[in-house]
Amino acid sequence: MSKTQVGPLNDFMNGIWKNNPIFKQVLGTCPTLAVTVSVMNGIAMGLATTFVLFFSSVIIAMIKKLIPNQVRIAAYIVVIATFVTIVDIVMKAQFPDLSKSLGPFIPLIVVNCIILGRAEAFASKNTVVRSAFDALGMGAGFTMALLVIGGIREILGSSKFLGTVILPAAVEPMLIFILPAGAFLTLGVLFGTANHFEQKKKDKELRKTIEAELASKAVIAETIDENPQKEEV
Repeated sequence: MSKTQVGPLNDFMNGIWKNNPIFKQVLGTCPTLAVTVSVMNGIAMGLATTFVLFFSSVIIAMIKKLIPNQVRIAAYIVVIATFVTIVDIVMKAQFPDLSKSLGPFIPLIVVNCIILGRAEAFASKNTVVRSAFDALGMGAGFTMALLVIGGIREILGSSKFLGTVILPAAVEPMLIFILPAGAFLTLGVLFGTANHFEQKKKDKELRKTIEAELASKAVIAETIDENPQKEEV
């Protein structure tokens, strides 16, 4: 493999789209559906998760050789819970309203599949640098997904964006988008849109491959036609 395929920058970019935890891996959907009533909630949850993901991945990558294989999951959870506790305490002290709005979903970061999954699948098998970039990419991809979903729900459900009214008064808010059903509807539409463009990309690549194979066969056939006489061995 080339360096561009396995480098830290590629690890970061994979989390943004190719392996986006929400749109591609469908992980962490519980907080995604629950907290995206507003953009601010989505950003706060995304940043909190990124903080925990980054530091837990770095620590696990540093001490992975010291952790017995039999207790590795328990050890990962202890590391993750440490940083979740830090986030929870800081948010309650500095941002009490936001902490109250997010409710139990900050403590529940401990069991977020994205964090434990990256610890087991990536941080425990790679260097500290690559694990750090992977965590930042996954965190950025998760935050981006929450921002998009929260933005759609807030705009359509309350005609606001970050608390500022942006739609004219003539446009009636669709209250369903600030209800739980709106979260499922928004996520389903985004899944469908993402899959549509992904399928179009795959179809385009398939057409290019077929055209290249046909062109190669045409060249071979032309070569054979130009040299009909060959010695038999």
